[in-house]
Amino acid sequence: MILNTRVTDQFPDNFLWGGATAANQYEGGWNLDGRGMSIDDVITGGSVDKERKITLPKPLPSVYYPNHEATDFYHHYKEDIKLFAEMGFKIYRFSISWSRIFPNGDEKEPNKKGLEFYDRVIDELRKYNIEPLVTISHYENPLNLSLKYGGWKNRKLIDFYTNYAETLFNYFKGRVHYWLTFNEINMLTDAWGAVFGGGMLEKKDNTPQNRYQALHNQLVASAKVVKLAHQIDSENKMGCMLAYHCGYPYTCKPEDIMLAEKYDQIHNLIAGDVHVRGRYPGFALRYFAENNIEIQMDDSDLETLTEGTVDFVSLSYYSSTCVGSEEDKAKDKGNGTTGLMNPYLKASEWGWTIDPMGLRWVLNKLYDRYQIPIMVVENGLGAIDKVSDDGEIHDQYRIDYVDQHVKAMRQALKDGVNLIGYTYWGCTDVVSASTGEFKKRYGFIFVNKFDDGSGDFSRKEKDSFYWYKNLIAHNGNI
Repeated sequence: MILNTRVTDQFPDNFLWGGATAANQYEGGWNLDGRGMSIDDVITGGSVDKERKITLPKPLPSVYYPNHEATDFYHHYKEDIKLFAEMGFKIYRFSISWSRIFPNGDEKEPNKKGLEFYDRVIDELRKYNIEPLVTISHYENPLNLSLKYGGWKNRKLIDFYTNYAETLFNYFKGRVHYWLTFNEINMLTDAWGAVFGGGMLEKKDNTPQNRYQALHNQLVASAKVVKLAHQIDSENKMGCMLAYHCGYPYTCKPEDIMLAEKYDQIHNLIAGDVHVRGRYPGFALRYFAENNIEIQMDDSDLETLTEGTVDFVSLSYYSSTCVGSEEDKAKDKGNGTTGLMNPYLKASEWGWTIDPMGLRWVLNKLYDRYQIPIMVVENGLGAIDKVSDDGEIHDQYRIDYVDQHVKAMRQALKDGVNLIGYTYWGCTDVVSASTGEFKKRYGFIFVNKFDDGSGDFSRKEKDSFYWYKNLIAHNGNI
């Protein structure tokens, strides 16, 4: 007998092609039909050169908050979903605004009008046989949970989140089968994540101790609702979602090799290991000890983590970075929060390196470690799109970006990775989370909305729209 070594780079027939958005960047309707304020409603617009500001305890009347209207999915969902169907989407990843369901986050009973809105969205998706993939919490904690409880450093939020998730599981039972518990949960290892992921809006709260305590509380909350979801509907498939920080050693010095390994462990694999393996890895315990981080937990937490492991891993992947010494960092601040620029790679207009091979590396890394299905739920190129003289948007740069990353996924399939889906980020233009601007566009669909507040929200297909439609029609084999 000879070992069968036949491998394929062909996407499986049931591969889930689609797109992804988030309520806080896309939905709008911030004060309609009983919705409460979320943390994003007090975060101003910005740009690469202008940092976003947090105005507590409420929005200021003379300040522009782009997330209030975003690109107005709230009033355009039928039009947008029809366009998704025209592209051939098999799946659409979106998030539910927690404050639309529980305006303050800590109520016992939900806002019925909020549930009814997502009823209509899911009905529209089902009309076109598009599978919903719902992110339960995507950088949109109710503002009250920050003001009253201090955000996720307070473990009281575990129960509020569990009540919220249980409401969704019961209300949408049989209609939603794919769920993500928290968006980019591992971003809590960064100061940026403390605000958006942890809802810790006061600067004094943004400490490593609070960030890792918040991460623990979210991991416990995730495990609780994973178990609950399986009990409510055995068809539910529960996933975690990691923002994968792909960090290469800056040089071949052994010190840089170890720095890159530690970077990967702390920024990516603490959260991944707890989600998938149900326990903290040894390197996490060492990191906590060496950095004076004391994780407060209930006696039942470790058992909860063991019982609430996920069914699949999902990730965002946009670019890679390099990891080097403090001396090297001082010389060259690179892409992301801690990295160095890679001299072998080109970068986007926002300085994000374009590295499709890095996606193949990440997919191999995750699958080798966890051996459960993987879905790429965010990947895309933010760029300045302009309407040409012929009235069209010619975004060949975006087509090239996606094409290169799809080819990298095909190589990962050939490597043996069990890859089950791909949802391109910002399939319709959205507000940028990192900079709070409309200028940084990702979509296959152009939305007529601009950073000065002008625009009528009209939609128009870009060249990439038709290219992605053709890609899906050929199941990625073009």
